[in-house]
Amino acid sequence: MVDTEALLAAYDAQMRLPTGAVPTGLTHEYDGPVLRIVGGHVGRIRAPRDVGVTGAELDRLIARQRDYFRARGEGVEWKLRAHDLPADLPERLVAAGFVPQEPSTVLLGIAAEAAAEPVLPDGVVLRRITGTGDLRRFAGLQTEVFGVDCSWVADDLAARVSADPDQTVVLVAEAGDRIVCGALVDHCPGTDFAALLGGATLPDWRGRGLYRALIAARAREAVARGFRLLHVDASPASAPILRRCGFHAIATSTHYEWTPVR
Repeated sequence: MVDTEALLAAYDAQMRLPTGAVPTGLTHEYDGPVLRIVGGHVGRIRAPRDVGVTGAELDRLIARQRDYFRARGEGVEWKLRAHDLPADLPERLVAAGFVPQEPSTVLLGIAAEAAAEPVLPDGVVLRRITGTGDLRRFAGLQTEVFGVDCSWVADDLAARVSADPDQTVVLVAEAGDRIVCGALVDHCPGTDFAALLGGATLPDWRGRGLYRALIAARAREAVARGFRLLHVDASPASAPILRRCGFHAIATSTHYEWTPVR
């Protein structure tokens, strides 16, 4: 039996704030209990489970983040888990103009249990990518799959790979000259966790085991590097696959987004 309470405690202790090298172009700034990440596609706010302030003081903390990015003419997202404190933080974010997006399921897995030899359809090759052209192709895959402009992902990944090539690994499954599935893994220094991110599969290639193969490949990479646990913020499409791979749901996470009026 897996102790999901222990998994949740490990997640809360280790996965609330980013670790490792800060990519070129980004800055990390603390405002009291929260970390403000500046210089990316949008601003990002990360925080401990309990931000430690309430009432009017919390409202001022939220307003400062919104107004900071308003002055830059940029949007900002505040990542919130369902068990975060204080309990009225979601309502206070909404009152400040933040809009909740569709929640994701936070799933954790034991890396050694998910690690396996990837099983790929005939004619499909798995490859690690680092070059600008390939990263643009990966961003194009995400744009096609998610139906929104993800072109910024190429520059974001290039900066992350440049900051620490061993921390962020991008994998793609190719059929001929076409990327049909892709994902990345972020090995979080100083933690037990590798985070599985960015999974996308072309619609006509779904149901052939590609996403499962990328889970297995990334889990093997994590085990080889000494990481014990895997973390995913999973979409409704990905969560059932991850559960079949032995992952356990421990929470939900929601991005609260504020966007400036153009």
